[in-house]
Amino acid sequence: MTLMTSGRLIRAADTLVNDHFAIRPGEDVLLTADTTTEHALLDCIAGSVLRAKARPVVVVAPQLPFQGGLSDPFVSDTLKAAAIASDVWFDLCFPYHAGSGAHSAAMDAKRCRYLLLSLSRAASFERIYGCVDFHALMEFNVAFAEFIAESAGQTARFTCSLGTDVSFKLDKLKMIRQRVAAEPGMQAVPGTQSFYPIMESVKGRIAIQALFDEHYRILRKPIAIEVNGKIQSFTGGGTEDRLSFERALRRASGTGEYGGFVHFTFGFHPGTQVTGEQFIEDIRIPGSNAIGMGLPWWEPGGGENHPDGLVFDQSLWIGDVQVADNGAFVGPDRLLKLFHAMTRRLD
Repeated sequence: MTLMTSGRLIRAADTLVNDHFAIRPGEDVLLTADTTTEHALLDCIAGSVLRAKARPVVVVAPQLPFQGGLSDPFVSDTLKAAAIASDVWFDLCFPYHAGSGAHSAAMDAKRCRYLLLSLSRAASFERIYGCVDFHALMEFNVAFAEFIAESAGQTARFTCSLGTDVSFKLDKLKMIRQRVAAEPGMQAVPGTQSFYPIMESVKGRIAIQALFDEHYRILRKPIAIEVNGKIQSFTGGGTEDRLSFERALRRASGTGEYGGFVHFTFGFHPGTQVTGEQFIEDIRIPGSNAIGMGLPWWEPGGGENHPDGLVFDQSLWIGDVQVADNGAFVGPDRLLKLFHAMTRRLD
């Protein structure tokens, strides 16, 4: 840890290690990073693990060209063995290991608590874990997830000012948000909530402003996607964006077609800012919606280079309840007090 490490960055690492994952003395903690990851970020998290009297191991490898199962040829047996033998795995790589053979083996061993952290910049990590009242964030996140879970079977709709207008029937939640990641399994960074459609029910038009297919970027021209159960067509975007997006859709569908929509999300983290390069932070911007396409990650072959588009400033309805108005959270009423309890911290 350097003398220039900020207090907020140290607080962020301690929040991750102590509050989110409750790391215990003697636990084996794996940090996977790639050649884009800032050393200050690795040093700070490893230092917090040491202060918790646990045992960190840092593995740095070349950046993966794909996520999920398509990354398998590029993942070493050494990393896979380390993942299986770890109590906690903080995966900072982007693209990430979730959905890969190494990740599946670690989950099957039922020892590892895996976090899809997938950040390369200390500043983004600091904002997500160090610039918020973390306990208030988790209280809202858990309550919001419970509201979404209770709403299974209802019709949801979201819109945006660029012409997005899509509706679908809500399926059951696939991952339950936990206040503390104390049990083996997969975990996600708090600050956004996924909701899953019954795929054949998705109908309408979605205009995305950012895209993660073969890399993540803000689009210089939005892409408009027409969907009726499956993706029918898309227009817009720059020439290079259309080419890479089509490749990713055909790859991720498993059939060579465009496939459908796997998940939608609502971001609500008060400490975040748009970066254009840190996908995990950008999908937590208040009012954002990460649109997952391809095969569902819970089906064989799913999640392999599954592309995500990003809608900003969405308006969202779950059943008859308006949840967001142009990005601002407006309900349900029982969650408003918890939402307003979340505060941005700059001390």
